[in-house]
Amino acid sequence: MSTDNYRDLTASISATLARLRADLPDTTRGFGALAQAATRPGALDKKTKELLAMALSVGARCDPCIGYHTEALVKLGASRAEFEEMLGMCIYMGGGPSLMYAAKALQAFEEFGGAAA
Repeated sequence: MSTDNYRDLTASISATLARLRADLPDTTRGFGALAQAATRPGALDKKTKELLAMALSVGARCDPCIGYHTEALVKLGASRAEFEEMLGMCIYMGGGPSLMYAAKALQAFEEFGGAAA
């Protein structure tokens, strides 16, 4: 699927995930429990954890992950400066391929309504 529009991508993947949840309820329920436990605020707040998830999404080159975690970061009020600083670490650690995915992640941030520069 094209990543020309992250809103469309996440909507499409969400529809497919709904079918997968129906077909694999135990597995997807377990994954959901893991996600809730991992993202629960503790020593790190929820936004910091989402920034980490976003960095891993860029490193793994997972377009749907970029969409979901970008949407979460915008809802959590992540600033463009925070988002871009995280992308800088992705580029540093991942080189050229991460630079390309950092650009895609910035596209998603803007699509989901992240603050402009």
